[in-house]
Amino acid sequence: MSSPLVHAFFVGRAIAEIAYEQLEVGVTNALSELGKFDAEQRENLRTFVDQVTERAAREQEIAMQSRTTTLVRVDSTSTDLQATIDELRAEIAELRSELQRYRSRSL
Repeated sequence: MSSPLVHAFFVGRAIAEIAYEQLEVGVTNALSELGKFDAEQRENLRTFVDQVTERAAREQEIAMQSRTTTLVRVDSTSTDLQATIDELRAEIAELRSELQRYRSRSL
């Protein structure tokens, strides 16, 4: 009683089952690879953020040390700085008087 129609039905059914199994394996592998990729990208992002944070902290520490050093230098030379400011003020006053004399001669 094996008719060609019955045989074709079972062949078709076997093809469908095998195709479904292969599709299932393919989708499972694709989702697995996608999960691995996602995990790798998250790890790369976490590593990147850690590196950025470490570098920022290092540079902030260096900047703070430089700032402290600069503040110490300014404090230690405050008398020299005041003398320089006084000299500059005197020069400005002298230049103003010279400018006034020049303007008065020009009129």
